[in-house]
Amino acid sequence: MRNDDAPLIRLEDYRPSDWLIDTVDLDIDLHPQKTRVRALLAMRPNPEGQPGAPLKLDGDELTLKSLALDGKPLDPSAYEVTPQALTIPAPPPHDFTLTIETEIDPSANTKLMGLYRSSKVYCTQCEADGFRRITYFLDRPDVMSVYTVRLEAAKAEAPVLLSNGNLVAAAELPDGDRHFAVWHDPHPKPAYLFALVGGALDHVRQDYATADGHKVELAVYVEPGKADRAGWALDSLVRCMRWDEQVFGRNYDLDVFNVVAVSDFNMGAMENKGLNIFNDKYVLADPQTATDGDYASIEAIIAHEYFHNWTGNRVTCRDWFQLCLKEGLTVFRDQEFSSDERSRPVKRIADVRTLRSTQFSEDAGPLAHPVRPRAYKEINNFYTPTVYEKGAEVIRMLKVLIGDEAFKRGMDLYFERCDGTAATIEQFLACFAESSGKDLSDFTRWYEQAGTPTVTASGHYDAAARRYTLDLKQSTPPTPGQFEKSPVVLPIKLGLVGRQGDLPLNSSSNAYAGDGLVVLDDEALSITFEDVAEAPIPSLMRGFSAPARLELDLSDADLLRLFSADSDSFNRWQALQSVATRALVAAGRPGADRAALAATAAELGRELDGFLKADAVADPAFAAQVLRLPAPADIAREIGRDVDPDAIFSAHRGLSGAIGKSLFGSLP
Repeated sequence: MRNDDAPLIRLEDYRPSDWLIDTVDLDIDLHPQKTRVRALLAMRPNPEGQPGAPLKLDGDELTLKSLALDGKPLDPSAYEVTPQALTIPAPPPHDFTLTIETEIDPSANTKLMGLYRSSKVYCTQCEADGFRRITYFLDRPDVMSVYTVRLEAAKAEAPVLLSNGNLVAAAELPDGDRHFAVWHDPHPKPAYLFALVGGALDHVRQDYATADGHKVELAVYVEPGKADRAGWALDSLVRCMRWDEQVFGRNYDLDVFNVVAVSDFNMGAMENKGLNIFNDKYVLADPQTATDGDYASIEAIIAHEYFHNWTGNRVTCRDWFQLCLKEGLTVFRDQEFSSDERSRPVKRIADVRTLRSTQFSEDAGPLAHPVRPRAYKEINNFYTPTVYEKGAEVIRMLKVLIGDEAFKRGMDLYFERCDGTAATIEQFLACFAESSGKDLSDFTRWYEQAGTPTVTASGHYDAAARRYTLDLKQSTPPTPGQFEKSPVVLPIKLGLVGRQGDLPLNSSSNAYAGDGLVVLDDEALSITFEDVAEAPIPSLMRGFSAPARLELDLSDADLLRLFSADSDSFNRWQALQSVATRALVAAGRPGADRAALAATAAELGRELDGFLKADAVADPAFAAQVLRLPAPADIAREIGRDVDPDAIFSAHRGLSGAIGKSLFGSLP
């Protein structure tokens, strides 16, 4: 999405809104072409804003029908209005109410932003700035208000009327053909979290009791005839709510939680407070056709949007530059949920595959940008793998760096301190600096500079002194607009692997934090381990402890020892991937000698045969990942230039076929 005429918005230009809106009362009369929206806004000057500033409300293709200040019609000479803005140059210097009536055409709203009607269902999408297409408003995330919403519609057209919060009233109107519903959300929220849905919908429901005894009615609304495919989504919702209580101590805070899944929702999924809206392809599962992957995906997406209730809704973003504060943090939370529900090693492998294939590529190209961008013209361009996936990895690194207990205390402090506010990255990190007692000022570089760091490692074993020295270096290549890169804080989980498994780690280096953690926060580091009984193979970046590339010159024999003896599941998988990748890259070049590929297939077949006999039963999903070779696209990225797709395909097919034949007797 590109808008060359839009102004460049910079992080350093942020200043608080001059005006705040404490409460919003919306009265919306739904009509396919002429929906009337009456908004009563309780305005007050912001003590942190500019005194006497004009009031400028955002709009987008709006038609103003009437305007009143403190209940009295405002003279047209006292304001300026266009479809894109409503400005009162000299508003009262004290609290006042503003009543704004607009008329919109949901059926003609082909942008599918704001309020639109498609397939006879009224629906909204307001992130990032769609609410201004419903009424004139301070459409920015740091303006948080308490909403009460009255919806009215023809019963035949929209028998179901939903909005944020709790249902406080509902009734038929005297004529019997129309009805209304009133919803109240007691929790202040920015306009981008407003939602309404109206239409003919089926649903499945379930009662739920939170850990603190609060009763909640859960429901999944779907288009007619699809309710029999919504059960898994409802089950996933129950499980992720319980998990959030147990792991993060976060209880749900309303009397109802509604999920709506419709076929014409264009944003995939949206976390509106108490009313999550999805495209139904991310919610519905037919047991006759859905795969294990479909079920896992629905579970993760339902969880992600629910987890936003605290990381995004109760604590939201001060401005859109802080987008990673809600998205990266919530991706981390949904990854942890899926890891606990399923196989942690398999989930970690899947997430790293995604990171490497999408975010590493983004970091290496012309669209590279920091996790927190410094400027934008169109915020929708920054809903990217860098903000989401790399943003999640930064949170994971923080947890590795300070430890599980300090991380938990920091999250609790963040929720306590920032609940009901629009927060920043600095406020978030301050909670963890306080909970851990660590200086995290250098850690902020992960939010400030683009690019994927490369860690180069080499080691030397002194048999006479029983000493192993590990040398580490880091560098980050230049990216567009950022040519000077400072060292970042890299928490490197490691082990030294001998013939029978992990060797004890003994080091007096300041860089060694204990428990197998080395912190590389400068360009280079040398660390020595004492009393090492045999020449070890270094197992670095265990669990993929930092989103970086690792350059470590190990032979195939070294890598196969890691696969057979390493205690870290991720690095066992990575070792086998590295052997296969090396062979496929060599064989994927034009004119390559295939004899080496056959030799690698034999080595891998022997190792995999032993693995399947010893380990596969413990975690079949992990065994399936181990048996999966690097994809042809992965090999093409490794080769980089002059890629021959036919040669890569032939090599990939040859290696997989040879391994399959060698394992014929071992596979079930």
